Amino acid sequence: MPDNSLTSLSPSDVQTGTVPDLSSTGGSVITSLQTSGQPSSEPFPDISFSTTSLSLVDPTSFSSPTATAPVTSISETSIFRAIATGAPPSQISQRSNHPVPRLGIQGQQEKLQTNKFYSNLFLGDQSQSVFTFPYSVQWTKGSGETPSWGLAVSHVERNQVVFGPPQPGKDAGQSSYYANPIGVRSLILSATELNQTEAGTPGLTTDSLAAFSINLNLFGHGWTTPTIVFPLVQGSPFITGKYNSATPLIQTGVGIDNITYAGAVIEGSTYKYRIRLRNGYTWLMYVSPQSTDYAQNTFTLSDGAVQGASSFSGTIQVAKLPGDANSDVEAVYDSAAGAYPITGAISGAVDGTVGSYTMSWTKEGVSNQTLLLFALPHHVGSFSDETAGRATGLQLMTTVKGMATAVRGDSWTLTEDDLPIDMAFAPWSPAQGSVKTVSSNAVQAIYEAGLAELQQRIGQQTNVGSLYFDGKALAKFAAIVYTMNDIAGNRTLALSGLKVLQDAMAFHINNQMGFPLVYESAWGGVVSSGAYQNGNALEDFGNTYYNDHHFHYGYFVYTAAVIGYLDNEWLNDSNVAWTNMLVRDYANSVTDDEYFPFSRAFDWYHGHSWAAGLFASADGKNQESSSEDTMASYALKMWGQIINDKAMEARGNLMLAIQKRSFAAYYLFEETNTVQPAEYIGNKVAGILFENKMDHTTYFGAAPELIEGIHMIPLMPFSAYIRSAKFVQEEWDAYFANTINTIQSGWRGLLMANFAIVNPSASFNFFSDPNLNPDFLDGGASQTWYLAWSAALGGSGT
Repeated sequence: MPDNSLTSLSPSDVQTGTVPDLSSTGGSVITSLQTSGQPSSEPFPDISFSTTSLSLVDPTSFSSPTATAPVTSISETSIFRAIATGAPPSQISQRSNHPVPRLGIQGQQEKLQTNKFYSNLFLGDQSQSVFTFPYSVQWTKGSGETPSWGLAVSHVERNQVVFGPPQPGKDAGQSSYYANPIGVRSLILSATELNQTEAGTPGLTTDSLAAFSINLNLFGHGWTTPTIVFPLVQGSPFITGKYNSATPLIQTGVGIDNITYAGAVIEGSTYKYRIRLRNGYTWLMYVSPQSTDYAQNTFTLSDGAVQGASSFSGTIQVAKLPGDANSDVEAVYDSAAGAYPITGAISGAVDGTVGSYTMSWTKEGVSNQTLLLFALPHHVGSFSDETAGRATGLQLMTTVKGMATAVRGDSWTLTEDDLPIDMAFAPWSPAQGSVKTVSSNAVQAIYEAGLAELQQRIGQQTNVGSLYFDGKALAKFAAIVYTMNDIAGNRTLALSGLKVLQDAMAFHINNQMGFPLVYESAWGGVVSSGAYQNGNALEDFGNTYYNDHHFHYGYFVYTAAVIGYLDNEWLNDSNVAWTNMLVRDYANSVTDDEYFPFSRAFDWYHGHSWAAGLFASADGKNQESSSEDTMASYALKMWGQIINDKAMEARGNLMLAIQKRSFAAYYLFEETNTVQPAEYIGNKVAGILFENKMDHTTYFGAAPELIEGIHMIPLMPFSAYIRSAKFVQEEWDAYFANTINTIQSGWRGLLMANFAIVNPSASFNFFSDPNLNPDFLDGGASQTWYLAWSAALGGSGT
């Protein structure tokens, strides 16, 4: 409508909507498991392996272990220091192209992120949802009953969640999944200039891709500068649109009952409207014009949409009021209106078993307004006293992370006081710490198992055409040679196995695999060349497309740490550079690396990693294995310890502590969990955690041993740190106490190794049985390590 048709409003003036009801106000729920971009292979290689004789070496030909005493102290005031700065090693070929185009991404100095929350903005048709927590946004792209080209904003309450019916024998909880509706377009921030014409359609670009934020730009057709820029930051309390001489148009897919002009929040700067939707919820809209001449009081409701005067430059922010909000809660929004974060940063320090990290944000907008951001439950539980004192009474439900709490301030400081700094390669428990000494009968059993398993063809098992399976096999034999050396005390046998393991590792370091690694500069990372060679996006679990890099590379990094521990002469420049390359790819510590992005996998806002790479997904990012996420952090810690990179070691310790806390809230559910819906807690694990739903299943099957077991694999020193004894017992009672003997696969061994956390004797007896079925050991597991693990936790007596 023309400006002269707009209504001039006074504070408290109410405009009432008269448009007919819309038919799709509830959005849609994806009840099936989306498998696009997700392979369906089990995490065990389906290959038979042969044996050979092991050639014994002279132990004096090897150097002494790198370090022997447990770490008792560590102090690092800055844990985010560069790992390395050089190019990938010369044996890694380079190329400038990638199968996935950088759709709409504008040039930038920092390397591009592939696994962050905003990937849907440049994948597929760019119209899938992006989850900022507690809101989600979606480019409408000309769709809807009232076609729009703006940005839809949504927030879902817990009473809108859809729970899937439980499946007997699979789900111990009351639901098989819970999912939030998508496509609920509560409000749409748009402009009349964003419309389809005969000349063309509006477009979407992105810039400033960073760990916590991105800029989303909407262009009218033919515009050379964005019509609206949306700085999207995780935890933002408002969705903020920065308008550039445009005509604001606020649309809805839900319907507007009325809109009330509430006057100035900051005189001469920021003005407020209340918009009541037909679903009963109220949203606040804050208008901050750049010019005092702009008619900020003329936003008029007509034909179901709200339009402002033309030539608007400034910001429009929207935020949802909780259903039970009072004036104090609304005042929290008022106190932050006009200001908004544009990007985030992180710093951290470790002193002994205490680690702290600070998340800080760069602010724009009204300079004297304090920033407000939403914190997730694991944040709130670890806030420093000072940060906790800035928490407000404003809370909004999130999709899968429980209730978010609004916190004032440009930064938060969070503290973890239980870092596992003494954890090393040996079995570990909270009560005992690292345990290298076991009973004599356990030593004998370990020796016999190790002697047999080291005669398996290591070179064959570690070269099966998959980085994932190769890495798992390398880590398996690394654990065996460590166990033989430090726990069984047989250095000759250990180093004889180590020599073969070093050869197998050299095969990968020299890049001789069928699908060698390649560095691609389009996105910025080291990937399998598999998809380049055969066009299969899901080759090796989608590694070329950045799926699962922390899962895959963590096993190699752990193996390198064990080799370097047992033979410090192996730590030459070439081997260290290759291993550091993998660390930089999945867990880089700086933002200005010329070759790799910062923290590709681990999300420092969510407290865990996302495994999904460059595949569009309606339910957002996902991760299937919390334990392999932890393995990646543990490998980081141990590699840092071995190469004396104290910042890396400290960072790995802090990541483990954060994961322990976040997994207890979002992945591994004790019966006292208050974050997740009561209907779901009984399942004990999340299953596959998406940004928008939890699905108690896996991509490769729906048997309980698979669903629960994928959050156990691999059983390593960190397992008893992450998986509390209380949780392990509850999970065992729910699924396996009466069924364990019916499981006739490698999952049986994994479950029994996990059982050692609460019943080490039963576990040790299982693995020391002379009639142990070898089929009960998966391709990444060994009887040697499981015997040492269960014995060290107390299973073999003294």
